[in-house]
Amino acid sequence: MPEGLEVAVRTLLAIVILFLMTKLLGKRQVSQLSLFEYITGITIGSLAAYISLDLDTNWYLGIISLVVWVGFSLGIEYLQIKSKKARDFLDSKGTVLIKDGKILEDNLKKERLTTDELMEQLRTKKVFMVADVEFAIMEPSGDINVLLTRENQPLTPKHLGIKVAPEQEPQVVIMDGKIMDEPLATIGLNRGWLHTELDKIGVTIENVFLGQVDSYGQLYVDLFDDMLKVPQPQNRAQLLATLKKCEADIELFALSTTEKKGKQMYEQCSNDLIQIIETVKPFLK
Repeated sequence: MPEGLEVAVRTLLAIVILFLMTKLLGKRQVSQLSLFEYITGITIGSLAAYISLDLDTNWYLGIISLVVWVGFSLGIEYLQIKSKKARDFLDSKGTVLIKDGKILEDNLKKERLTTDELMEQLRTKKVFMVADVEFAIMEPSGDINVLLTRENQPLTPKHLGIKVAPEQEPQVVIMDGKIMDEPLATIGLNRGWLHTELDKIGVTIENVFLGQVDSYGQLYVDLFDDMLKVPQPQNRAQLLATLKKCEADIELFALSTTEKKGKQMYEQCSNDLIQIIETVKPFLK
């Protein structure tokens, strides 16, 4: 076999084997690398290059070495899952860099991190004042996580005592002008419902680049033509407005009647409906 063709065949073989081995090692291998995983990545890449280009040796020896190394890596990962001590030894522990707005210089030196690098990491977290930091820790992955002091934390509905509705994963039901039947079935809907919703906004399936249904059954679409505007779903807002109108009508009935029992009944119904509206309002806004 000509050398050029042999290199091409070996390279294709190395790509396939490398893909399969990396997939076997899992997603963590290609996301946040520990020290050992970093070494594993370099070694596997070197072995793949050896399989591709070293024509003077038997190619299967590289594959054996690759399999042994990946098997050893899997063993290390299993050991890390089972043993906290193994995780601490291989991945090390997190290091506190800032506590109560004070930089811990000794820990900064221990991680060989300069003040400029620390400030750069803080700015990536949208933090510009060290005094605003309650706690900052460098994780084994090298990322720095920051907890702001309570007065500097973003305001949330929980701080205001506001109850909000839970959100579920939106489902993509249209992609590139094609209906996705499986996501539709997941949320208990069908093509008939989808066509009805599209008719309401005057859009055909072929014109939809992406269509999503939220946890409340409302359809949102993005069209191929970016110049066209599609009205946003108003089902929840309309339901809330209807409930408020019903409550106002009941109050009007209570004011217009002169019968004592009837007035009491209307007032009781109005109070009950007000409580219902307050309960469902977070879900309908």
